[in-house]
Amino acid sequence: MGWPGIIVLGAAIGFAGWWLHPLCRSSRVRWWWALLTGVLGATVARMAGNVTGLFHDGEMLEWPVCTAVALVVVAVTVGLLSRR
Repeated sequence: MGWPGIIVLGAAIGFAGWWLHPLCRSSRVRWWWALLTGVLGATVARMAGNVTGLFHDGEMLEWPVCTAVALVVVAVTVGLLSRR
């Protein structure tokens, strides 16, 4: 997938996660913050997968793991920052 793919995937998941989250209307989280956390989550997932040997660059498991971790990070961030 490469690093540009990870950045695009994280940004897309970040924006979609922010837009679809039920608390985004009452949230103090801006869309750019969600994009940043999505990219950060996907990047950390890719590096952790490579370090632990779960997958290597370009393997099929890389996409779903990076997507799932980025989505969880964005959901937790938007959920926690929207609470008062």
